[in-house]
Amino acid sequence: MRCYLHAYLLCSAFTLCSILYVCSQLASTSEGDREGKAAARSSHNEGDAVRKIPGLLGLRDRDFEQNRGKLKSAAKEPKNESSHLAVVACGPRLEETVTMLKSAVLFSKKPLHFYIFAEDELHDGFRNALETWPPMIRTKFTFTIYPILFPEENASEWKKLFKPCASQRLFLPLILKQVDSLLYVDTDILFLRPVEDIWSLLSQFNVNQLAAMAPEHEEPRIGWYNRFARHPYYGKTGLNSGVMLMNMTRIRGKFFKNDMTAVALQWGEILMPLLQKYKLNITWGDQDLLNIIFHHNPESLYMFPCQWNYRPDHCIYGSNCQQAEEEGVFILHGNRGVYHNDKQPAFRAVYEAVKQYPFGENLAVSLLQPLEAALQTTTHTYCGRSSHLFTKRLKESIKSV
Repeated sequence: MRCYLHAYLLCSAFTLCSILYVCSQLASTSEGDREGKAAARSSHNEGDAVRKIPGLLGLRDRDFEQNRGKLKSAAKEPKNESSHLAVVACGPRLEETVTMLKSAVLFSKKPLHFYIFAEDELHDGFRNALETWPPMIRTKFTFTIYPILFPEENASEWKKLFKPCASQRLFLPLILKQVDSLLYVDTDILFLRPVEDIWSLLSQFNVNQLAAMAPEHEEPRIGWYNRFARHPYYGKTGLNSGVMLMNMTRIRGKFFKNDMTAVALQWGEILMPLLQKYKLNITWGDQDLLNIIFHHNPESLYMFPCQWNYRPDHCIYGSNCQQAEEEGVFILHGNRGVYHNDKQPAFRAVYEAVKQYPFGENLAVSLLQPLEAALQTTTHTYCGRSSHLFTKRLKESIKSV
């Protein structure tokens, strides 16, 4: 009997312990489920928050914080992008080119880089001129000097096209492969407002546009292309390529329609066939080839107004550049050699004023005042009577400096 009692007590104790153990496990599991569900809800809510932020799907919290910090830092950093300016100089163009570069430096507030393509004998002259400018001016720009570079198989033909070396500009997208955008100007250009102002027009290009130029003429009755051209040209009066703003990345990637083949050709493929087809019909060399290209690809061109490329044609028979009448001349283009002869004394007066201005002197006193006095002596010409347009924007540029 006593043995049965001991067995009963042991079984009861064992049963009680088992019940207590099971209850404790159930309580632990229930608490764990509640914590797991809470964690899952928290994780789900955070995922929803990330998914609600555009462009951040799949980023971890740590990555998101790092990227957000970078975005905030980038937003606070001021943009100080350099303007890239190219020029081609051959023959007796050293002084004229240096004067052009001087006008670019005088009014620009952002850094400049000059790409100077010149005959070998001019390289030392450019270095000596630019490196002797005052240190304060030297901090505003950098420069690289290149030799004249044409495709070897037909270099002589390209070099003698129109003026010596002028067609070098056609090959800049192929030579300066590391450069995204570039402002090309002729040597006879003078900037009357900061270079970065025309550089900013790049941001106005639509998705198709890859270059910008001004019309050759505003008035068709005195236009050259519409009266005399023996080849296709852009628009009603053609283009003047003395000031040409280029998105060179787009130029290198574009396939251009043409009248030589049904197959569109890239920039490096189209130039020589165009020259071979039209060389007996073109008068203005590389400018004519650009007119032919953009005649067939008009959607690729951004047209800026004549005040960005103001030439004697805009005043020789009376003022015909309406934008300049309203806002003044932004860039003066002294083609036809007018900086060096007496045919257009108003243009020559601006050139001489910039060339003779001593760095460091007060611009209003040492540049603007002598220029205004000189322009007063040119009113016997139509361009002289419009010369107030030359100083209209120049005064504002001087004030801003």
